[in-house]
Amino acid sequence: MKEKKRLLFVCLGNICRSPAAEGIMEHLVKEARLEDSFEIDSAGTYGGHAGDLPDSRMRAHASRRGYRLASRSRQITTDDFYDNDLILAMDDSNYDRLRSLAPDPESVAKICRMTDYCRYLQVDHVPDPYYSGSEGFEQVLDILEDACRGLLEELEEEENKK
Repeated sequence: MKEKKRLLFVCLGNICRSPAAEGIMEHLVKEARLEDSFEIDSAGTYGGHAGDLPDSRMRAHASRRGYRLASRSRQITTDDFYDNDLILAMDDSNYDRLRSLAPDPESVAKICRMTDYCRYLQVDHVPDPYYSGSEGFEQVLDILEDACRGLLEELEEEENKK
């Protein structure tokens, strides 16, 4: 039995972007019937929202697209660096913070930018929609859909090469 690929999506508070990425990726994996191949989670570099559901606005926008966001916010831990195969940062600030928190070079090598997997949109980060209106949440979902599809394609290609 092959081992599951463990993915961790990370933003600042783990209430908007990273739980949306988690929900979108779970949806895509389920559609592809690959649930047995992945473990998907999210966390934040800041722990001030620990235990909270994702932002109600993000949940509403995601729900309209068919995604269910039900995870609870949590702060990243040292164990996350050992337990996950890929750690995906939503922006440069969180990317840099993750690199500074990583306990060893192997952990640093697992960290990448979410937008590196975008196939169609030309963006360098997933903007924080917290202080924006509806258009900000929709933009984030557009970016994350593109990036999650690209990520899944790349991981499937990697697996097929084995």
